[in-house]
Amino acid sequence: MKIEIAPATPQAFRERAGWRYEPPFDLYDEDAKPVKNPERFWEARDEAGELVGFYYFERRGPTVKYGLGLRPELTGSGHGLDFVRAGVEFARERFRPRRIVLEVFAFNERAVTVYERAGFQVTGQRRQTYRGRDVETIDMELPL
Repeated sequence: MKIEIAPATPQAFRERAGWRYEPPFDLYDEDAKPVKNPERFWEARDEAGELVGFYYFERRGPTVKYGLGLRPELTGSGHGLDFVRAGVEFARERFRPRRIVLEVFAFNERAVTVYERAGFQVTGQRRQTYRGRDVETIDMELPL
């Protein structure tokens, strides 16, 4: 899948607000609240112009915090590694970081495996409350 990455538009945010993931992945569902820091979000569209996902990039000195999400019906379909790598390459070119970090729910073993295949390494784990649920998260880093 070829991906075009561009600043996220209000239309893309509205579309993403309707995405619904199966439990326990429903923690990734967005609600109708306004997006904080919309300038940090980038939309990903395929060759047909369909919204396939989002990226989030937050510069923190020489580090970029990286977030991403595929449209629900595309998860588990073999597009994950290419999607992750497209975002990493975009971050490298645009922000020139020394490292890229991300956080993932520990139950999302499929994503953890994809991130490891993309070169990310586990740097820590912790428990936190997210949307009223007690969850374990994994911190990962891609040194550049």
